[in-house]
Amino acid sequence: MAETKREIERKYESDDSGLPDLTGIGGVAAVLDKGLVELDATYYDTADQRLAAASVTLRRRTGGSDAGWHLKLPVAPGVRDEIRAPLSDTLPEELAALVRSRVREAQPVPLVRLRSARDVRHLVDADGALLAEASMDAVTAERLTGAGGTVQWTEIEVELADGGDPAFLDQVEKRLARAGVRPSASPSKLARALELTGGLRRPPAARAEPVTAGDHVLAYLRAQRDALVALDPAVRLDTPDAVHRMRVATRRARSTLRTFRTVLDRAVTEPVAAELKWLAGELGVDRDQEVLAERLIGALDGLPPALATGRIQERLTSWARARGAAAPAHLTGVLDSPRHLALLNTLDALLADPPLREAAARKPRKVLGAAVRKDLSKLTTLVERALALPPGTERDLALHEARKKAKRTRYAAEAATPALGAPARELTAAMKALTTLLGDHQDSVMARHTLRELAAVAHAAGESAFPYGVLYGREEARAAAAEAELPKRWRKAADRFLG
Repeated sequence: MAETKREIERKYESDDSGLPDLTGIGGVAAVLDKGLVELDATYYDTADQRLAAASVTLRRRTGGSDAGWHLKLPVAPGVRDEIRAPLSDTLPEELAALVRSRVREAQPVPLVRLRSARDVRHLVDADGALLAEASMDAVTAERLTGAGGTVQWTEIEVELADGGDPAFLDQVEKRLARAGVRPSASPSKLARALELTGGLRRPPAARAEPVTAGDHVLAYLRAQRDALVALDPAVRLDTPDAVHRMRVATRRARSTLRTFRTVLDRAVTEPVAAELKWLAGELGVDRDQEVLAERLIGALDGLPPALATGRIQERLTSWARARGAAAPAHLTGVLDSPRHLALLNTLDALLADPPLREAAARKPRKVLGAAVRKDLSKLTTLVERALALPPGTERDLALHEARKKAKRTRYAAEAATPALGAPARELTAAMKALTTLLGDHQDSVMARHTLRELAAVAHAAGESAFPYGVLYGREEARAAAAEAELPKRWRKAADRFLG
């Protein structure tokens, strides 16, 4: 079974002079010699180094206290999440799944072998508690593919103890700097090995600042593609909010393709947009259920004690658990499906050879501004139409459609913000507030539907349905309040952007 550990460390260049004395800094009372450890690690990647390009490392290591398979995913500079699996001859499926969004149909193969003689020191405080581990690593790296070759170097590595304050590493770095020790030019041993053996496939150079309308649209679309790939492991690991963030990236990408049809050829992008809609739907099944369950269970806190007792709490909790039990397996199946991997490949191909139309080469302010205004105009029509309907199912459906259009308008304004500046930024904020309002209204619609069903089940079981009725009435009031607030919200946004 894999386990995850947050790794916060820094690497430094070193010669043979050894580790400088670190006693006395940041509460270090003693530096304990823990002896020499021999480590032997083989790093895996695709032939075109897709993992290395994303600063992801996958290795099989023997020696030391944590022998096994290690997958390291970047979080921030100097911070990585390390997922560990027991030692085995072949790559464990649980780790293979976590890199699938990057390797796709390719198979990771042995790329580099690193053998390290690690001289370990523990930095401890006056109570003997570990603050950090510092080591001198004498590294021998052997390239296993391509031109081959062997290189050697020595480096210092300082890793913060679990739960430690990262500011402690700043103090260590100051002491090292005074001793003439400088930070490593390479973010990892693997990167350094590839660099020194002449086999590092450098990532594409940073793209120039967007100039044309097409540049801006593609930059926004590229960011959403990158988010879909990067969030894949987080969704599989059930990281909080990961499913929601991936769903938002999917919606943003789809909205971009549909809004900026004057920039990207609709004949090419429509099938891609359809697949993005499929993915958003699959991600949303369990996410919507989770949100609804939180809303209904949270509503119990506002009931008088006499109504919140009995079976209602038990019934709501059981309903939520039963609906959400299959969520992880469902999501894993979606992410592993050929359809999802094909979608990622299609997005790559679209970005590599975008189907640009004539307007893509024009200045962005006019082209993107027109597209945003068109979406906002359609939203205005939808809101007016919805508010003209009497309260009831038809109005609820119409407001739900307005909510979807408000999201699309928000994402269009986001994409256009680098070109349009403050007006688009203000519209983005206004649309976010509007979608929140309409989202609360739609959640109320779904909550009332569920409460009716649960009340019927409770009544059939001989239980009181009155508490469900109280919750239903409160949801009606929340929906009415949202509808009353709506005209002011959308008119303010429309007037400021449309003039």
